[in-house]
Amino acid sequence: MSSSKLSSIVILLSFALLLRTSFGADTTLFHFCSSSGNFTAHSPFELNLKRLITLLNYKTPPTGFGLGSVGRLQSQTAYGLSLCRGDVSASDCRTCVSEASSEIRKLCPYNKGAIIWHDKCMYKYLDADFFGQVDETNKFYMWNLQTVSDPATFNYKTKELLSQLAYQASVKPKMFATGEVKIGESKTLYGLTQCTRDLSGNDCKKCLDDAISELPNCCDGKQGGRVVGGSCNFRYEIYPFVKQ
Repeated sequence: MSSSKLSSIVILLSFALLLRTSFGADTTLFHFCSSSGNFTAHSPFELNLKRLITLLNYKTPPTGFGLGSVGRLQSQTAYGLSLCRGDVSASDCRTCVSEASSEIRKLCPYNKGAIIWHDKCMYKYLDADFFGQVDETNKFYMWNLQTVSDPATFNYKTKELLSQLAYQASVKPKMFATGEVKIGESKTLYGLTQCTRDLSGNDCKKCLDDAISELPNCCDGKQGGRVVGGSCNFRYEIYPFVKQ
């Protein structure tokens, strides 16, 4: 799947709209269609992909994570993964995964690989085994249009908080961590980190550390931002955005 750091520019305005709500309806953030190959309608791969989607839609909601493959021949096997945000309820997870799987088939109807991110979940499939590997290809940025008054201090606090949360996510079973820190006398900075649970703890930490290192490129001095990838993501805001 092709990478595009320009994607952050494409969805900048949509993020400005997202900032108006904290816990609103689930929102489609972005997607990529794979350029690795296509399949034809009613082919063995499509039949396996449909079975895989049914499998992931069933497996994911109870724990927030689903992983599976369908197919006997390597050339016809579909591999897939779905992940819900760690604070999302089982019912909201079920809805998000169902909508994401339906939407990505419409956006990438005959691609052998695709990935889509909603605010509450991520959905990915491919014609090759990608389990346990850090996805360094599919990534995009989002940021708040508003800037802070003291960028140097704010950037330092943001990186410090996210780095702590990266470690916490890497050692927790759900590979999900949230936290907050006071900024000055009246503001609080909130953060979130998450990895897909097919990764090892070390790979989760490395994935998040690499994402956090991109803060200057995406979110320098911004009141909120995200780096979102196929294996891990982080988000920070100056308002609470996760359910307690």
